[in-house]
Amino acid sequence: MLIFLGFIVLALAANWGVFLDYARYVILIVILHNALALAGGYATASLARVSPYDRRAITIETGIQNSGLGLVLIFGFFHGMGGMAVIAALWGVWHAISGLVLAQFWSRRAAVR
Repeated sequence: MLIFLGFIVLALAANWGVFLDYARYVILIVILHNALALAGGYATASLARVSPYDRRAITIETGIQNSGLGLVLIFGFFHGMGGMAVIAALWGVWHAISGLVLAQFWSRRAAVR
């Protein structure tokens, strides 16, 4: 997690102007994309009639993409290009938050069929 946070700090520090110019658009897109991915994972798992616990796992796995890998690729192959790094950094932060909130929510409720 510390390495991931380090990548986020580097991405934002190197592209602070880009972040300020486009943050409101990027945040909206990131949240919408994540919500659609979580809903799609849950719907697909429900249609497949997997167990309630597997449905939760599939939902989390579908909704939380690997933004750490995205940041490594952006810095390694694209020299940390501004917009890409900012999007991946925000993506990673939001996915961590939404995943933790959903896991906490589900941990307090029994899984029902």
